[in-house]
Parts: sequence; structure tokens; C-alpha cells
Amino acid sequence: MLIYNAEIYSMTEDMHFYGYVEIQNGKIIAVEQGKPEFVTSQDINANGGQLLPGFIDAHTHLGIIENGIDFEGDDCNEISDPFTPQLRAIDGINPYDRCFEEARKQGITSVMVSPGSANACGGEMLLMKTYGRCVDEMAIKACGMKFALGENPKSTYSNRDEMPVTRMATVALIREGLQKAKLYSERLQRFEEHPDEEEPPEYDAKCEALLPLLQGNMKAHFHCHRADDICTAVRICKEFGLEFVIVHGTEAHVSADLFGEWGLSMIIGPVICDRCKPEMKHLELSNASILYQNGVKIAICTDHPEVPIQYLPLSASLAVKGGLPREVALKALTSEPADMLGVADRIGRIAVGLDADFVLFADDPLNIMNDPVWVMINGKMI
Repeated sequence: MLIYNAEIYSMTEDMHFYGYVEIQNGKIIAVEQGKPEFVTSQDINANGGQLLPGFIDAHTHLGIIENGIDFEGDDCNEISDPFTPQLRAIDGINPYDRCFEEARKQGITSVMVSPGSANACGGEMLLMKTYGRCVDEMAIKACGMKFALGENPKSTYSNRDEMPVTRMATVALIREGLQKAKLYSERLQRFEEHPDEEEPPEYDAKCEALLPLLQGNMKAHFHCHRADDICTAVRICKEFGLEFVIVHGTEAHVSADLFGEWGLSMIIGPVICDRCKPEMKHLELSNASILYQNGVKIAICTDHPEVPIQYLPLSASLAVKGGLPREVALKALTSEPADMLGVADRIGRIAVGLDADFVLFADDPLNIMNDPVWVMINGKMI
């Protein structure tokens, strides 16, 4: 099947050109400039519209906090224990939540769904498509472990007179958990190398869940609003040799030059919100722009349901209003989150071998008045 007569924003080096895309079995098999030699009735005429990779929201709680439901549909935070790496978002997501449809209608074809930030470690995150009836079939991969610093763990457990009540205690819990997992990993390795001489460690679900992180097969996602919390996340990750990404980064602009020098990646958002707690007092619309200008890699998220997921394109538009270049904003919805999440071989660009996830706009996708003409996921018109 061909999609032709399109203004293609591929998010590759040849970012913007007129051409066509060929799809087979849900994958892109050709991306070409100009016009195809012939078309059939099965092919799709883009009518000169703007064809982009499906948008990616790199940080949400979609389906794990269900729309319009209180406690019964909220499976985001397991606050019986402040350190829960053994939890998996995939076990708490309801794919029938109507907000998946609202995401699709605005061109969002993939989302990272995260356990919440009440805990120092909330659990394993899931990157998934927004179309399907079974989470297992929608899943792309588990590619993040959620950690949280700052006010959320403090406020959750201080009301219960339990640790952590301070930032120090939150970090101590994380460090303790990672160190235990490190020792657990070393014992496993010794047993595997010398099974006749060594005993395997007693099974520990928390340590097992952290092994992919310590082995470099998964990134740590650190919920941080304040600049000092970002520095703390960097300190922890350096100590344990972790690949990581900062989530939210609300006041990162106050130290943007430092974070750019460090080569940080940040998932910025929510953009559309108030300064609802002390650590967000430096919220600025120019945050993404300042970070980009200082060399920080950025993606834009909604943190759904903090901001309803259908406002992801609007969030990018407001970042442009705050000074972010338009093409950078489009990359912050596509290629940049794909790179940060380690799935650039699947999604985020229009390139041969990638999933056929597209959104077509008749005009500027960052204009609030424009909705997608159509959305495609895995080569299927949704």
C-alpha cells in the first residue's frame, strides 16, 4: 500500500520533502521523494497534507489512572511500600479507558505508561501503542524504571509517619535498593560461573526487577521538578552507572547551561498547568526553549491525566510560543522521545523498517484549530 502526494516530515536527516511511503505488513518498506509510477484504488492519496510519524507521549499514567473513576480505577501508586521496583505497569493498565481513543484522535500512537511518583521507586514502565484490546498485544517494550524525588514521596509518607519524610530518606531508600540489587547480581554471577561451588541467592523480586537497570538494558526515569533534585538524580545514576532520563524538569531552566554541559535528556511537562505545589514555583513556558538552547535533549509530555492526553500537540504549540523552534517541537513529539526511550528502531521517524505509525494533517499540526485527517497504527487506518 502507498501513501502518496504527501508533504513528509520524516524526522530524519532529510526531514521535509514531498513524496510517498510504501507499507507492507505494518512496516515501512520504502520512503521516496516525488510521485510513484502508478497507484491503485487501495493506495491513499494524502492530498498534499502533512504526513508525520505518529506522536509519542513519553510520560503518562494513561489507563493506569482511569478516566472519571476514583479509587476503583486508580492503580498508579502502591503506597503500602515506598520502594516497589517489582511492580509492572502492564498489570494495571485498562486498554478500554476512553482516553486511549482521545489520544488516537490527536495523532498519539504510542505512550509510555508509568506507575506513579508517590514512591521512591514506583515500578516498571511500559511503552505501548494506543490501539488494541489487550495490553500484551499493544506493548512495545518495558523500557523504564520509575523513581521519584522531591515532594511526592515526602508528602505521601509524612502523613503516615513512615520513611521517607525527607529528601535524604528518599534517596537513602533508592541507594539501599540499588545496592542490594547490585550484590544480588554479583551473587548470581558467581553461582552461574561456579555452580558446583556457589549457592544461588534467595529469590528477591525487588532485586530481580532492578537487574535490567543495572545491566544497562533499561533506563531509570527520575521524577524531578526542582533543579537540586535533578542534580541528586544525576549523582545516584553516576554512582551506580545507570542510563537515565529526567522527567518533568520544571525548573531545569535555572541551571540549563549546567544540564546541557552534562548532556542530559529531559521529558518536559506538564506544560499546561498551574504552579500547584512549591517545587513547581519556577514553572515557565520558556523552559523547553531555554533547555534546547543550552544543548539539553527534550521531549514533551502531558503527564496524563495531569493534562488530558489529547492536549499533547497543544503542549508542543505552547512550547513554541515560549521560544522553542517549530521543527524542534515536532521532534519533541516524535524522534526525540523515541531516542530517549530506546525504540528508534521501531517508532518516531518515517524510515524504512519502522512501524507504519502515521498522522496526517491538512495543515500545521501545531495549530490548535487543526485535527488530524486520519491516524494509522501498524499500517492500519484507525
